[in-house]
Amino acid sequence: MFLEGLQADLTTQPVDPACPKLGQYLMASMGSLPDEVLRILFLDASYRLIADEQLHHGSVRQLELYPRTIFRRAIEHGATGLILVHNHPSGDATPSENDIVATRRLSDLGRSLDIEIVDHIVVTATHAQRVAASGRIGSDRAPACAHVLRDNPGSGGGGQQQSASTALANARRAYKRRQFRRELIGSPKLFGEPAWDMLIDLFIHESEGKKVATSALCLASTAPPSTALRLVNKLCEAKLLVKIDDPDDGRRQFVELTPDTAARLENYFGADEGGMQEG
Repeated sequence: MFLEGLQADLTTQPVDPACPKLGQYLMASMGSLPDEVLRILFLDASYRLIADEQLHHGSVRQLELYPRTIFRRAIEHGATGLILVHNHPSGDATPSENDIVATRRLSDLGRSLDIEIVDHIVVTATHAQRVAASGRIGSDRAPACAHVLRDNPGSGGGGQQQSASTALANARRAYKRRQFRRELIGSPKLFGEPAWDMLIDLFIHESEGKKVATSALCLASTAPPSTALRLVNKLCEAKLLVKIDDPDDGRRQFVELTPDTAARLENYFGADEGGMQEG
């Protein structure tokens, strides 16, 4: 009855991450789990709960994050706000540096989609701590590979690693086949698809945890530099890509796939035939 009462409060009024009742509910429902679990509260524009889902399951010490899955589910639900929740089996609810960096990374991605990361709550059986309360979500740029939540240093895995590995292998194969076709037949003006070349190149680099500058992405296409740059801008306008300023060099911008585009490409290249037959 205790849990049911707390859950009822969650579904009948706007969700406030600072509300003690929310902390009690999360501690009671997942604080004692033996492994790390990521849970997402999907909210509407009024901060009312749309859905409460467990998205990822990790190990005792580490949990892999998949931003494309998180934001794809948010888009499917029509959510405009997310509260991230995960547990620390160690019993220490203090957010780790990895937790904070991963939260910043998701916050940066969310802004490009008009989806707010409202807060990130870390729970144990007896305590709950909010990342936002420490003022450390901020807008600082985080590393592109900052997709891991950690309780204590250690190794862990994710259920989607095999699918991601297959997609990456197929994308690499597709890119090499396209290069070989150009070398063998030539005539890039007749057979070139610079936008597709850019998307494949960016997908490969992001899957490898590497950042790609706008200038480098332009070189990945068969188009002249000025044409390639216009194409990058068009892809951004179409919400397929997003530009992010380099915090260390104000003259440079990085380009990233939006989570939805990344998810679609992973599905395409992860299929049995999609990436294998690309030429």
